[in-house]
Amino acid sequence: MTLDDLKSRHSALLTARYSGTRSVSYDGKTVTYGTDAELAAAIGDIERRIATFERGAGRILRPYAVKDL
Repeated sequence: MTLDDLKSRHSALLTARYSGTRSVSYDGKTVTYGTDAELAAAIGDIERRIATFERGAGRILRPYAVKDL
């Protein structure tokens, strides 16, 4: 999934939530959420995925210990 795909799904989820509907359609598929909380959770998940995608792989920490003599 590309960043553009994630952003378009995010937009569709926000539009659905702010319009008061619980059904979202994208890529020829329709998803109906049971509650507003489920829709909010889906929005949060997409936002985390977008943040991870934009942030990149991140840095790798390699801890090491030095014995004091």
